[in-house]
Amino acid sequence: MSKHKINFNTKTIHGGQIPEKGYGAVMPPIYQTSTYSQSSPGNHKGYEYSRTHNPTRQALESSFASIENGEYGLAFGSGLAAIDAVLKLLSPGDEVISTNDLYGGSYRLFTQVFENFGIKFHFTGMSDPNRIKNLINVKTKMIWVETPTNPMMNIIDIKSLSEIAKSKNILLAVDNTFATPFLQQPLDLGADIVMHSATKYLAGHSDVVLGALVVKNKDLADKLYFIQNASGAICGPMDSFLTLRGIKTLHVRMERHCENAKKIAIFLNNHTEIEKVFWPGFNSHPNHNIAKEQMSDFGAMISFTTVGNDFEKAINIIEKLKIFTLAESLGGVESLAGHPASMTHASIPKKEREASGVVDSLIRLSVGIEDVNDLIFDLEQAISL
Repeated sequence: MSKHKINFNTKTIHGGQIPEKGYGAVMPPIYQTSTYSQSSPGNHKGYEYSRTHNPTRQALESSFASIENGEYGLAFGSGLAAIDAVLKLLSPGDEVISTNDLYGGSYRLFTQVFENFGIKFHFTGMSDPNRIKNLINVKTKMIWVETPTNPMMNIIDIKSLSEIAKSKNILLAVDNTFATPFLQQPLDLGADIVMHSATKYLAGHSDVVLGALVVKNKDLADKLYFIQNASGAICGPMDSFLTLRGIKTLHVRMERHCENAKKIAIFLNNHTEIEKVFWPGFNSHPNHNIAKEQMSDFGAMISFTTVGNDFEKAINIIEKLKIFTLAESLGGVESLAGHPASMTHASIPKKEREASGVVDSLIRLSVGIEDVNDLIFDLEQAISL
C-alpha cells in the first residue's frame, strides 16, 4: 500500500509535530527556561541553552518546514532578523539582485546596513525574468524576491528565476509573507530559501513579532543554524507557542481572507473615486497568468490610488475608516489600512519609491476576516466625499 501524502490543511495542525513525552500534552508546552540540567558535562537530553535549542521553538521550526514542503525550519525574533541571517551567508564583494518593489525595512537593511559591509545590491523590476540575466556577473551570489511584492502586488515568476539562478549557481531567496504557503510554495518552484515575517499571516493575530526561514538543503541549513545560534536573534518560547497556535488555523483564515479580498477588490475597481486597484486576481494585472500558475488564490493584500493621485484625499480616506484600522503590519484577523509612502516605505527615497509605483496617494489594505459587507460599507463611507 502506497504511503498517503498528508495535505496542507492537515499539515498546519499536525505537520512536524510529535506527542509531548512528559505528560502527553496535545499542544507543545511553553518551555520558559533559559537552560537545562545535565547529569555530567555534555550529558543532557538534547538541550543545553535556549539560544541554541528550545523544545517549543523546535516544534515551531518543524511546523515551518512541514507547511513549506521543506526539510529544515528556523525561527527568529522578527522577519528582518531572518533576512539578516540570510545576508550573513554572503561575504564582502558579493552582489545581490533584488526586486525594486520591496518592503521598506528590507531595503533599509540592504542599503544602510549590509552595503556598509561591502555587499552590493542591484534593484530592478522582475516582471520579466530575462532582465535579471543582464545584471548577473561572477560576483552575484543571491537573487532576492518578493511575490506578490509589497505594496504593488507585482508577480514574479519563481520557477523561471530558479532556472536562471541554478544555471549560474546563485541562491534564490523568496519572501513568501504575502502569499503564505497556503497559496504558494516557493521551494517546490525551485527556490533555495523561503522567508516569512511570521508576524503576519502565519501567527495571524497581531500579537507576535517573529520571523521564519525554510530550506531543503542540509549544508545550507547547517550554515543558517550556525548563524542563528552565533548571532542570537532567536524568538522566545511564548512567541513560538503563539505562532504555532496561529498556524493551526492558517488554512481556514486564508480562505476567508481571500474570499473577502476578492469582493473588496471588485468593489474598489468599480468605484468612480478610485483610479487604479492593484490585486493579482484581475485579468488585467501584470503577470496575472503567472499568479494563476504558482498560486492557488490571489491573496488578501490590495493597494489602490485615488483619482488624480490626490495625497490629501488618500489621507482623508484612511483617517475616516472605522472598521479598518490605520496601522503598520498586515495579515492579522482584523482589517488594516496603511499609507506606504509615509509608513512602511518611508525609508525608500521618494524618487525610487515613486518609480516603483509607490506614489503619495497609494493606500494599502490588509483585508481581514470580518463580515465583508461591513468592510465594504466602511470603505464606501470613507471614500465618499
